[in-house]
Amino acid sequence: MPKRVDHAERRTEIAEALVRVAGRHGLHTVGMRDVAAEAGVSLRLVQYYFETKEKLLLFGLQHLTGKFGERVATRLKATGDRPGPRATIEALLMVALPTDEESRTFHYVLTSYAVLAVNDAALAAQPFIKDPDAAEDTVAELLRQAQEAELLRPGVDPQLEAAGLLAMSAGLGTGILVGQRGPESAAAVLEHHLDRIFKE
Repeated sequence: MPKRVDHAERRTEIAEALVRVAGRHGLHTVGMRDVAAEAGVSLRLVQYYFETKEKLLLFGLQHLTGKFGERVATRLKATGDRPGPRATIEALLMVALPTDEESRTFHYVLTSYAVLAVNDAALAAQPFIKDPDAAEDTVAELLRQAQEAELLRPGVDPQLEAAGLLAMSAGLGTGILVGQRGPESAAAVLEHHLDRIFKE
């Protein structure tokens, strides 16, 4: 009897291979043949599951953001059963910083997607750009909840602060990657700004 293939698992394995290769060499250099070699499968199999490089890249991006969500959930679980708005925002911002191999790869590859989307019409036409908007909306909603609970300092604009915090986190992450500052320094900057927004 032939062995049953778990197609979702196989697609995930190929996506993980894409992320590993992109993390080592940069997303712009990655071809389907490189991903096939990394995954230990044939090029034909990669093409069977993804047809085009653009489809592979988009699935890889979805996989990457899914893993990010898992890391945030793990950090939140460690804070207790009912993390408040600040703890949740802190988890989102801190997990995005490249402090270990997995988060370094996440930041590097996600930044590579953004750069590729500037000149790649197929990528730019896809939902990539919506992910930063979704993150901003999430943080803004958490800040609005905190504002309603009177946890924020007077005069805080949730939408503006959400945009600023996420831009700051992305910039600090790139600073860590290029050796401008260490993870502790970047985390201290984020904590400083959260202290400026929250009463405690």
